[in-house]
Amino acid sequence: MNRASEAAGTFKDWIQLTKPRILQLNLFAAFGGYWLASKWSLEWSLLIWTLLGTVLTMASSCVFNNIWDYKLDRKMNRTQERPLAAGRLKIRGVLLYALTLGITGEVILFWKVNALCGWLGLVGMFVYIVIYTIWLKRSSTWSTSIGGVSGAMPPVIGYCASTNEIDAGAVLLFALLFLWQPAHFWSLAIRRVEEYRAAGYPLLPVRKGIRRTQVQMIPYVALLLPTVLLLYMYDYSGSLFLIVSLLAGIVWFWHTLRGRTTMNMDRWAKTNFLISVNYLMVVFVMMIVDTTGRPF
Repeated sequence: MNRASEAAGTFKDWIQLTKPRILQLNLFAAFGGYWLASKWSLEWSLLIWTLLGTVLTMASSCVFNNIWDYKLDRKMNRTQERPLAAGRLKIRGVLLYALTLGITGEVILFWKVNALCGWLGLVGMFVYIVIYTIWLKRSSTWSTSIGGVSGAMPPVIGYCASTNEIDAGAVLLFALLFLWQPAHFWSLAIRRVEEYRAAGYPLLPVRKGIRRTQVQMIPYVALLLPTVLLLYMYDYSGSLFLIVSLLAGIVWFWHTLRGRTTMNMDRWAKTNFLISVNYLMVVFVMMIVDTTGRPF
């Protein structure tokens, strides 16, 4: 491959910059938020514009994250082959890419959805790019918790696309994603703690140790249980959602508690990470299937 083609990268490189796995999970959450609010009374064009605007703003934030972190990415095995870290793309082109994605996404949210969703998108981008990536990620163990504000925006945007207001449902969806993220990410960070230490990231397991991190995960997972209960009590979802979500939450909570006594830390962290991913998928699938107001 010649230098010109290396500088241009491949289509896969440009997609990789957007962190597609993160996009997929959060796009599903945005869909779940819209479905919950619409109660099976869907306006398909609005849903499509909402998902498109949301995914573009999220993608833009992830690309900006790649730009800011590329030098540190070179220090970690997990990230050293990312397009910017490996030198397959140039910063100027990637910066233009990030701006184009973000502006397009925000125009769609403001113009085709509603102003509230546009502002929510801007808040999510600001928290992820400025508060999390530029400031806290390099200076504080609070980066994971506070950065969770941006990750909690997609389902709220989806919800508010239908309601055009922030009510109890929006708050509960925000709480669900906000509480889910720290334990999810710390499970990964525990497995990669030495890599994060070498790269200079002051994550909780790096600064305070793995055992302290495991203890701090417990209240986040525990608070997910009353959150899904309140979604049922406020009549946003039905009893099937409640039963399955509570059972899934109890399984995750039990496994998180086991971390305090486990001898095989890597295996425990890997399993906990996988449980967290499946937990979120199960909760949102059940939320969609068992939304109150369905026509059958």
